[in-house]
Amino acid sequence: MFSRRNLFGAVAGAAALPARGWAQTLRSSITGDSGTTLRRAGTEAGIVYGAAVNTGELREADFAAALAREAAILAPEYEMKRAIVEQMPDTYDFSGCDAILAFAHAHDMLFRGVPLVWHKRNPDWLEPAARQTKAESLVTGFIGKTAGHFRGRVHSWDVVNEAIAPEDGRPDRLRNSFWLQVYGPHYIDLAYHAARAADPGALLVYNDWGCELGAPANDRFRAATLDFLEQALARGVPIDALGLQGHMRAFGTPVDQKKLATFLAHVKTMGLRILVTEHDVDDSGGPSDVALRDRAVSDASRRFLDVMLDAGVIAILTWGLSDRFLDSPGWQAVLAGYRPRMLPLDSNLNRKPMWREMAAALAGR
Repeated sequence: MFSRRNLFGAVAGAAALPARGWAQTLRSSITGDSGTTLRRAGTEAGIVYGAAVNTGELREADFAAALAREAAILAPEYEMKRAIVEQMPDTYDFSGCDAILAFAHAHDMLFRGVPLVWHKRNPDWLEPAARQTKAESLVTGFIGKTAGHFRGRVHSWDVVNEAIAPEDGRPDRLRNSFWLQVYGPHYIDLAYHAARAADPGALLVYNDWGCELGAPANDRFRAATLDFLEQALARGVPIDALGLQGHMRAFGTPVDQKKLATFLAHVKTMGLRILVTEHDVDDSGGPSDVALRDRAVSDASRRFLDVMLDAGVIAILTWGLSDRFLDSPGWQAVLAGYRPRMLPLDSNLNRKPMWREMAAALAGR
């Protein structure tokens, strides 16, 4: 889960439902509006489409209206990170998440929780405390408090995020994070069992990126992910689903559709559901012509989503809905006329080729 926007500048009940029928529960007066939306296209395909959002974005009325039309599920972009929620030990602030949940509830949207355990975006006090005390409550306490706060109102939780890193050189191919150094691989088991106890009705997801593309490094990541999931499930770890973030590059390594389809088929044999959790397409490094970049972005998105949809993905979330809130990669890029165009709507909330390809992919299902 990597972000393309400034973390702290952005920060100042949808009911949990059975696995079958999430899309069908959305209110017809929303999904039945004249004209196609990604929300409606997803509903008709039995797939929930949504986006990550933060409270600052919701204060812009035109964007909020577009989000209500297009999305059927929301995820907090930053406000559920532990660095925001628990800035001081055992002192919790859910106000940002509660505001996003309230917006979701007001528009008959579902709500995702992200992420409960991650090696990034933690408060400064956490790692020193873990290394000093080795208290398992530093893993389970935050999960119990957070998942308990939203119990019964969350579609799915990204319980553990990005725990796999073959490049770190461990035989088990786990990321050599402070979580692993302090607690060993057992921290993963602790996290999922705590999440199940705190919110038993929600889908518990393992979320990562690295399985999507076609390079040799991605081959190794896919193999490591399958081993990780098989071993965790054999231990009785309650993982219900795999989330693939879906961060693509328009001018980088493409998706190998055959490799990805084979990998997803293996995941499904384990009885796991599959979600796309953070889809976007980085268009940096391409030509200055906006039409050419938009075409490359939409092609990369369609190539990825066609495979995911064929595999029976249950939800697709983009990491944002509009380019309006994306940070420029620097002043030189701004002077050169480059602005990121990575998401379905442009800065003026107009639908781009990426939106049209996503709608067509959903309609094809």
